[in-house]
Amino acid sequence: MSSHREAPEIAKDPVADSSDLYAFISPDRPDTVTLIANYVPMQTAAAGPNFFEFGEDVLYEINVDNNGDGNPDVVYQFRFTTTLRNNRTFLYNTGPIQSLDSPNFNRRQFFTVTRVQRGGNSTVLGRDLASPPCNIGLLSTPDYGTLAAAAVHDLGGGRRVFAGQRADGFYVDLGAIFDLGTLRPFANVHNHFGLAKFPSATGGVNTTKDLNVHSIALQVPITDLTSGRGPVDASRREAVIGVWTSASRQQVRIWDAEAGRHVSSGPFSQISRLGNPLVNEVIVPMAKKDLWNRSIPAYDKQFAEFVTKPELAGLLPTLYPGVFPNLDALNKTGKPRADLAAILLTGLPPGVVAGFQNNTGTTQADMLRLNTAVPPNTAKPSILGVLGGDLAGFPNGRRVFDDVVTVELRAIAGLTVPLVDKGFTPDKAAGQLTDGLTPDNLTVPFLNHFPYLGVPHSGFDTPAH
Repeated sequence: MSSHREAPEIAKDPVADSSDLYAFISPDRPDTVTLIANYVPMQTAAAGPNFFEFGEDVLYEINVDNNGDGNPDVVYQFRFTTTLRNNRTFLYNTGPIQSLDSPNFNRRQFFTVTRVQRGGNSTVLGRDLASPPCNIGLLSTPDYGTLAAAAVHDLGGGRRVFAGQRADGFYVDLGAIFDLGTLRPFANVHNHFGLAKFPSATGGVNTTKDLNVHSIALQVPITDLTSGRGPVDASRREAVIGVWTSASRQQVRIWDAEAGRHVSSGPFSQISRLGNPLVNEVIVPMAKKDLWNRSIPAYDKQFAEFVTKPELAGLLPTLYPGVFPNLDALNKTGKPRADLAAILLTGLPPGVVAGFQNNTGTTQADMLRLNTAVPPNTAKPSILGVLGGDLAGFPNGRRVFDDVVTVELRAIAGLTVPLVDKGFTPDKAAGQLTDGLTPDNLTVPFLNHFPYLGVPHSGFDTPAH
């Protein structure tokens, strides 16, 4: 998974667990960037009576670096409050919720959006903005699309925001991948560890297809994020931004027995973050995952060795004997993977991919890098992004439909080594590697407009997961 339950400590704290991050030029408003940060992963649709929500005691942030040093230059902060209309009922709603201010909507959340610039200058962009309810079912939320649309708030100046439940758009075969590195399409050539029973080759199974998340989606003018005053040429570094999301809690949390709740105080400390998909998930070793979550990209040099010599690259030739001989030979040279360092830690410099760059300099930092001067591909986008010849997709930012699992699997398997070493020939399987899933394996379609992620699965309609 991209970052669902990716580290021991954050797995115990889902409301602060940043599960997916997206950053892309808005296809229907190409003068803006859309940033989406997902939290509270692995939500089953039927979850009453206490439905999922954001944490009141969590500071959610979307961070933007526009000078390449791995430190935030622009930060969007989100804080949530919860109100209860009727303290004499156990119900989330006491009738159909047909508007955000419906008297039947008992437990409501509101949020504030603050923009903080490097140096400390802050501006409140929106206050007491309503989140929609969860998608409960046919009677409780009979027209969920209308409720969600009403929760898209205009912040002025071409800025919009939404915070609420969405369908999880990340598709991945967790059950196979974490069963000793099995990829169902290649299961017949797995080494099977000598076991008599083993899986046969099939398509992937989407673990998250009926699950929901809570999304913070923000759409702002490009010029709100870049260091320049206006659009710049795609060949210039000023066009590139680095994005990551984070969640923080106050350092002291005690139980107030009289009030019957936890009370937090003290300075905020970061406990979760996410830039590129799958980095903490499958690259950072377990012993350092919590440290990674507490760090900021400016200090990611300490994790660079795990990017340039990824454990999974060493495992593939063992798990799939004879399938990756060229990767095996490369691994045995001990050479650091400069291709992976460029893709994940510095961005691709000019000249590596024709007509493209998203390089932020020499600082090694895990950020989702977006060249804001590359126009969106609305004609024929490829779910493989840059690997599929579509310069508007991952790892140039990340769109909601990009197949990041396949892209990163193929990169780790050696498909991107020729970007930095023309003499290397990738194994044939490196260009075929996949977990067997595409957006067609989702049961809810993406939207073609903000906030782009699909309508959340209904508790009444969705089968038990």
